[in-house]
Amino acid sequence: MLCTGKRPKRNHALVVSTLILTALAIPPASSHDAPKGWSYPYSCCSGVDCREVPKKAITERPQGYVITSTGEVVPYKDARLHDSPDGEYHWCSVNGADNTRTICLFVPPKSF
Repeated sequence: MLCTGKRPKRNHALVVSTLILTALAIPPASSHDAPKGWSYPYSCCSGVDCREVPKKAITERPQGYVITSTGEVVPYKDARLHDSPDGEYHWCSVNGADNTRTICLFVPPKSF
């Protein structure tokens, strides 16, 4: 067999097939939806971190919003705060656990 520097077409097809199968097997990076249909931003949620929480789970103090289960204070000017599109509190914490730090907090707009 002469060495021409060309690879057999069979190897090329195998590489392309492998790349396609790999791409199909990797789920796309996306957020998930809140119960009322709006999507949590990907920066806040990897599919399990965010959930709607009752009003009693978040309290307001002069320093900011307090996560009742952890005592963590999220200051009013913190970049993790977001307006809640549905008027409910939504808390995004590491792995969606009740005892971890806050990733994002969605709060209802202030009523005047």
